[in-house]
Amino acid sequence: MRLLKVATCNLNQWAMDFDCNLRNIKESISKAKAAGATIRLGPELEITGYGCEDHFLELDTINHSWECLKELLAGDWTDDILCSIGMPVIQGSVRYNCQIFCLNRKILMIRPKMNLANDGNYRELRWFSAWKHKDKLMEFQLPSDISEALSQSTVPFGYGYLQFLDTAIAAEVCEELFTPDAPHIELALNGVEVFMNASGSHHQLRKLDLRINLIKSATVICGGVYMYSNHQGCDGGRLYFDGCCCIAINGDVVGQGSQFSLKDVEVLTAQIDLDAVTSYRGSVSSFVEQASSKSNVSSVVAPYKLCQTFSFQSLPSSPIKIRYHSPEEEIAFGPSCWLWDYLRRSGASGFLLPLSGGADSSAVAAIVGSMCQLVIQEIENGDEQVKADAVRIGNYMNGEFPIDSKELAKRIFYTVYMGSENSSVATKSRAKCLADEIGSWHLDVAIDTVISAFLSLFQSLTGKCPRYKVDGGSSTENLGLQNIQARVRMVLAFMLASLMPWVQNKVGFFLVLGSSNVDEGLRGYLTKYDCSSADINPIGSISKQDLRSFLRWAAIHLGYPSLADIEAAPPTAELEPIRSDYNQLDEVDMGMTYEELSVYGRLRKIFRCGPVSMFQNLCHKWCRKLTPAEVAAKVKYFFKYYSINRHKMTVLTPSYHAESYSPEDNRFDLRQFLYNTRWPYQFRKIDELVKEVDGVKVVSSEPSRQEHAEISLEHGSGMGVVAAGSGNPRAGF
Repeated sequence: MRLLKVATCNLNQWAMDFDCNLRNIKESISKAKAAGATIRLGPELEITGYGCEDHFLELDTINHSWECLKELLAGDWTDDILCSIGMPVIQGSVRYNCQIFCLNRKILMIRPKMNLANDGNYRELRWFSAWKHKDKLMEFQLPSDISEALSQSTVPFGYGYLQFLDTAIAAEVCEELFTPDAPHIELALNGVEVFMNASGSHHQLRKLDLRINLIKSATVICGGVYMYSNHQGCDGGRLYFDGCCCIAINGDVVGQGSQFSLKDVEVLTAQIDLDAVTSYRGSVSSFVEQASSKSNVSSVVAPYKLCQTFSFQSLPSSPIKIRYHSPEEEIAFGPSCWLWDYLRRSGASGFLLPLSGGADSSAVAAIVGSMCQLVIQEIENGDEQVKADAVRIGNYMNGEFPIDSKELAKRIFYTVYMGSENSSVATKSRAKCLADEIGSWHLDVAIDTVISAFLSLFQSLTGKCPRYKVDGGSSTENLGLQNIQARVRMVLAFMLASLMPWVQNKVGFFLVLGSSNVDEGLRGYLTKYDCSSADINPIGSISKQDLRSFLRWAAIHLGYPSLADIEAAPPTAELEPIRSDYNQLDEVDMGMTYEELSVYGRLRKIFRCGPVSMFQNLCHKWCRKLTPAEVAAKVKYFFKYYSINRHKMTVLTPSYHAESYSPEDNRFDLRQFLYNTRWPYQFRKIDELVKEVDGVKVVSSEPSRQEHAEISLEHGSGMGVVAAGSGNPRAGF
């Protein structure tokens, strides 16, 4: 029996903070060694951090990476342990994303990434080139200072594997696992037993099972050991890397790390029986036949042993049950960890949230409450780094530290209810009740005097005084009056965030939290530069439906029972006067339901539908509820207001990425923001299609392959009443 002790890890790296990153790498190696591992795998680009973006174009970034690697190799960090280290490397004037295999203070091989991630949130082709020479290994000339320090001038560079005396090991870097012709297949046929995947994979709701299934599938088909390492945390941008390092053998997962955590370093180890790989492969006739006629992959001979022989004290690790979080748990923990990283690394003293008593701002408040609970849990578990960060941010003195989440929230979380004459007693009461449950420092501010000052100024300039529509005013007046309220709240929120620490004799500033959801962003149902304009937004890529489910869950599991009443209340902006015969409602204002918005959003982004193909899809989907003409009207209405409001996405508050149909304009959903909002050609084609089926009953067809796709349109496909002629009072502003 060949027993191999392997270690993989989750690291909370910070883009361009080489001190932080190197410290975490060293700690992970130390923990791996202490556990008796002879292989240690770290995440992709771990020296620099994954999210450096255009900093990768700077030679300083490359040079600092080599300096950090030299420090690792100059010490005893790689003694008796094979370490795979991720960093950028320039070979022949071309920049590559590489894994560097190091052992006993030498570099054994440099493996450049062959398939780059270049869709969705990823833009690797902007900074790196893919390695295309699969048929050979080249000799790479090490930088002179590295060469002198290591007494090593060259190293093999390219696609290949390491042949040790007792096993064969190779890298498969992140995206390569997701490709149709993944390298592990060819490598397995060449006898590679251990695959090391250094990854930089971000969190997205309901995504983890895809990743785990691919890892399991790779070892089911080919046999072998699959090690997976990932970043975990906010490394400086909108993404939260969700860890979940794991180890699998022959289709069974034998180790799984946390998906959400405040830890900077988490190391996962497993004891592997490599003879089980040999036995497994030998029992599969098709594998043996293909391996006997394989194409050869280049290898590098490494004259070392990594395995141990059988011992009663070193039994192989057993299969475990995979831990998957529910979507409600993902919303509670992912944005919470992202907020904590942002808070502790930004130098801020806390958060300030305009709390309206509605579902969205209450969800943000609950997420901050969840963050405080996670901090207390980690302190109780003995995490000294979390404790030190909490003491610094909360301004604890004389050896004191937080022991209660509500007490911590009182120090670092401010909520503000900014009511006007249009606000209801119910939302004011709900905001206060939730603030008390979480423990935030809560303020109640009336903004009517500020609004009156603006209106008086406007009247003195123009001689006119605008009125609400319910009081006989025009739509233009109605819109202007609502926007004044919304924008006053934004200005007041930033003023309080900058000055309240000074008022209470604290240092620093507060980060303003936004609370618009992904559906409102898609529809443009928000005022430009209102309370949706903030420093960061933890729910900007989460749908209204998921948020409502989260509120119901959090009312019980986070201990905030008032969230149940908040979730049950109909969504309203409360920007118009309340009358006995009129009450402003979001879905009436938008002219569509949040459920419909989810359907439109998924078709537009995930299934890449323009107006015509969206109409065709929805005719089949909604044929038993709506006529083709009614479907056409809905599709046109959506695209009209989507295009009118697209410009708002250019100034959208940086938001936690969680949803696959996010309209976020910075990197994920790249489209123009000036449209011909009449869509004349596309809408004319829809009209022609309606005429073709006019008077013909449309019969639903059998479910298509698309309808059975992983991201199902059934999520949020319910219908609702759309008010005739209603529109977003804030559209275009």
